Amino acid sequence: MNREQHRAILGDEVLAHIDALVEAAPEPSPEVVEKLRRIMTRPAGAIPEPKPAADAA
Repeated sequence: MNREQHRAILGDEVLAHIDALVEAAPEPSPEVVEKLRRIMTRPAGAIPEPKPAADAA
């Protein structure tokens, strides 16, 4: 959804309230930023090792 679609559904008053809440939120700590960076770069966690193919017999 784009901003215009949000505005059509929620209205200007609700969007202004959301913007005010976001503006008032504190900046995240460096630790939180690092944890989020790890999550966002590997959302599924560690990449599993490939399993060997079963012998076709």
